[in-house]
Amino acid sequence: MSLPILVSFLLFLSLPLLFLTTHFPFFSSSPDADDLSLFRRSTTTTTTTTTNLKPKIAFLFLTNSNLSFAPLWQKFFSYDPNRHLFNIYIHADPTSAVADPGGVFHGNFIPSKKTYHSSPTLISATRRLLANALLHDPLNQYFTLVSQHCIPLFSLRFVYNYLFQNSLTSLTNFAASRSFIEILSDEPNLYERYLARGEDVMLPEVPYHHFRVGSQFFTVTRRHAELVVRDQRLWKKFRLPCITEEPCYPEEHYFPTLLSMEDRNGCTGFTLTRVNWTGCWNGHPHLYTPEEVSPELVCKLRESNSSSYLHLFARKFSPECLVPLMDMADDVIFRDSEVGHC
Repeated sequence: MSLPILVSFLLFLSLPLLFLTTHFPFFSSSPDADDLSLFRRSTTTTTTTTTNLKPKIAFLFLTNSNLSFAPLWQKFFSYDPNRHLFNIYIHADPTSAVADPGGVFHGNFIPSKKTYHSSPTLISATRRLLANALLHDPLNQYFTLVSQHCIPLFSLRFVYNYLFQNSLTSLTNFAASRSFIEILSDEPNLYERYLARGEDVMLPEVPYHHFRVGSQFFTVTRRHAELVVRDQRLWKKFRLPCITEEPCYPEEHYFPTLLSMEDRNGCTGFTLTRVNWTGCWNGHPHLYTPEEVSPELVCKLRESNSSSYLHLFARKFSPECLVPLMDMADDVIFRDSEVGHC
């Protein structure tokens, strides 16, 4: 075979691989070295032994567009102007030109990579957020993942006291706290999603009876955040491409499955972020519009079917909802005295 013909033949064979690389760049044989280095460093830092400092909440914003509700969150965070109770970390898709909203958000963008809906890139982005927060401040004890479409339903004071149960004023005994992450085993299409990468592909690491689903958004403890960024065993399965026509939504399965397998008793099984899936079928929840925003909606979103837990956050809101939300922020959303009157 002549050299030109051989070269043409090799190029022809490479076309399927080129197509996959072009359309699905998140499928690679191994995690990037910089991510692995970050994860390693974030789980080898020394945890503070000081007991007279208050624990903090790390708010992790995962976005591929501008933070439309930054003014509402600014008001939420203004309760603690010196930032003794919280830290902020933002993973913004670098191809989306997300603007820095300034204020309390300024300077809190972490090194980020492109994300795709219903793909393992959302898992990677979340792990980067967790790793950066772990590495940055040992006082971060709860890690709350939210999106650009999320809003708070209570004041920061209420959220902080709710998570740390009022009586906790230091890091003492925090190890007994549990993560707020939805863990479901009886949802429709669960078996189809399990098989989405191919029959028996998830074995032996993830047998079907351990496969779980839950909300992409959660609040986890520090020990569970460390468990997530340290994991390689389950990640090598969930990062594999789906081969079915329907998406398999790995970001809704990886975290519930991992934490359920490793420490189910350490999780409440409940997410603090309310989402309305009524009548939705395309992987996107109900999008609230300005006409729907009211004090009654806020009260409804706070409620849950659990006698033990409330919803502290909610999604998904259109950017145009900012005006009516700001109009009732002080009198409804952040007025803790009214919590019991919803």
